[in-house]
Amino acid sequence: MNNIDKLVELHGVKQIIDVFDLMPDVIFWVKDIQGRIIYGNKMFLQHLGLTHLKQVFGYTDFDFSPFHIAIQFSNDDKKVLQGEVINERLEMNTTADGKLAWFTTSKRALYDADEKPIGSYGISRHLDKTSLVLAGRDAVKLPVDYIKKNYMEEITLPQLADISCLSISALERRFKKHLNRTPKQFINEVRLENARKQLIETNLPIATIAYNVGFSDHSYFTKQYHLLFGNLPSDLRKDTK
Repeated sequence: MNNIDKLVELHGVKQIIDVFDLMPDVIFWVKDIQGRIIYGNKMFLQHLGLTHLKQVFGYTDFDFSPFHIAIQFSNDDKKVLQGEVINERLEMNTTADGKLAWFTTSKRALYDADEKPIGSYGISRHLDKTSLVLAGRDAVKLPVDYIKKNYMEEITLPQLADISCLSISALERRFKKHLNRTPKQFINEVRLENARKQLIETNLPIATIAYNVGFSDHSYFTKQYHLLFGNLPSDLRKDTK
């Protein structure tokens, strides 16, 4: 029995973990320190198009996700094991049918009794199946869909407000309430996620990628990338090439 198995057996932790099966909009998982999947709730399995834990136990993200997404998850896990906390970050992932979709994800390190990291755990929610089904759905869905389709273009708050038939202040309140971020933050995160995908999948110069996803200022792009992901675009290129 490894450290994670022991921890799960302590103090009814297994019963707490099982509660995540009662949350139909939450994807929940636990990994060991090598990034191997130890546990996933029903939604986690459904998300991968699977039905039983034995189908994922001991495997890694590289066995189920496209490389550019798996490397993103792997890098995040390493940072979490070093003490970083990820809270409701917007990121791309694939659905069971292979389509790209947007999710909000939070991750934490898992520690043993001596406070040594032994793994990580996290939760993720499909953006279109959670925030956008709440009150005010249409008012948030319209600008979100517009941003996802037009992130490479200049997008202004007046534009988004007009699309949503809202004032700018009402639009900002909707984003904060349902997405826990401002429209500008959401635009930046969509752009940066697409930039990270291009950094891994293409050999385009970093400045070209920055321009392609909507950043006219390369230094600003680099600063925002570092703030969101904790490393530089050039570092990702070195790690994945």
